[in-house]
Amino acid sequence: MNFPRTLFAGQRYAVVGLGRNGLPAAHALRALGAEVLAWDDRKDARDAAAAEGLTVHDPDMRGLTALVLSPGIPHTFPQPHPMAKRAIAAKVPIVSDAELLYRAVRAAGSQARFAGITGTNGKATSTALLAHMLDVAGMPTAAGGNLGTAALALPLLPDDGTYVLEMSSYMLERIETLHFDAAAMLNLSADHIDRHGDMAGYARAKRAIFGGQTEGDLALVGVDDEPSRQMAGWLHTQQATVVEISERDQVPGIDHARALPGAHNAQNAAAASVMAAFLGVPAGKIIEAIRSYPGLPHRQERVAEVGGIVFVNDSKATNAESAARALGCYDRLIWIAGGMAKEGGIRPLTEFFPRIALALLIGRDAAILAETLAAQKVPHRIVGTLETAVAQAWDAARQGTADVVLLSPSCASWDQFTGFDQRGDRFRALAQKLAQERAA
Repeated sequence: MNFPRTLFAGQRYAVVGLGRNGLPAAHALRALGAEVLAWDDRKDARDAAAAEGLTVHDPDMRGLTALVLSPGIPHTFPQPHPMAKRAIAAKVPIVSDAELLYRAVRAAGSQARFAGITGTNGKATSTALLAHMLDVAGMPTAAGGNLGTAALALPLLPDDGTYVLEMSSYMLERIETLHFDAAAMLNLSADHIDRHGDMAGYARAKRAIFGGQTEGDLALVGVDDEPSRQMAGWLHTQQATVVEISERDQVPGIDHARALPGAHNAQNAAAASVMAAFLGVPAGKIIEAIRSYPGLPHRQERVAEVGGIVFVNDSKATNAESAARALGCYDRLIWIAGGMAKEGGIRPLTEFFPRIALALLIGRDAAILAETLAAQKVPHRIVGTLETAVAQAWDAARQGTADVVLLSPSCASWDQFTGFDQRGDRFRALAQKLAQERAA
């Protein structure tokens, strides 16, 4: 099904930030009949948008229906983008494209349901797994948001369809009417504090996923960390049906799910299973989907096996809590870590240090990570680049140091890569090159 091409006729939007989210949103708004002014601070992005037929102009806020600000661009902390300042002064709403998807679906007359998933870690896997469950059951579904396809680029679904959206805290800050029939908050630990001001601000942003829920809706929350338990307490004072989940939950079928290793994936599977059942997926189809789930790139992705040595790409682990989930899956390993360290660095990972036969450190903050490892007498080297790390990991593994090489950086990637995905893609390519050379 396609959206009517005049659905947003007479409306005027400015789209600022023309990356993975903003550029598809600008094209989608124009396809819905809206007037669109596109802008990016980078000249190359403006030129590329103009070449694709978009009107590129520093937007005048007068007469705007809304400003669509790319999720990565702040409108409050640590400092509002100039466009956000102008919009706020002009009382122009600042919204995410997920909000506009909801408005478009309802304006088109569809009563398709919305399922939203957030959390510090695990939200992408849970989103993809829930969408897979709906697909296995033969139910119309479209998945996207912070994962994969930008929300406003998703197709129009019929009344019996379900949108499954991964929602970041950045996106949740900018919703107004979006109502999730089923919403999940998996876990909560310190992340993006620079953007939200403090942990309380971060939690408030996450809590917005439950905004507007009423009796008959599902509110699902993990209870394995204290901030989430506090949110669960608040949820029990609201109208929606509350379900609490844990890594300790027994999920049928997960014992045979190669793509869902570790206790944290038990929580992800529990979340997806409860939401799928609420949305009408039969129990047998849920188990079938768990067993057949192929996994996501950059989340404990086995990318190569060379001479009995397994290379695992967990590049999505951009903070310590996420890296802990991967480190806990292996008894002994060679660990590739580093980049732009988050608050606290790798100190929260101390309990896993005995598993690390050798740590190879890359990126800007390698020396900071090295200090922590040295204090705990963990064998380590600062190697600088991912290329050097993979080469040295291979040499060490061949000498019997360990038979697992894990890239789980516990750091952001922007010092050396455009994102965790480019970092993971490079690791995969290096590991697979080793495999090809070994086979030659």
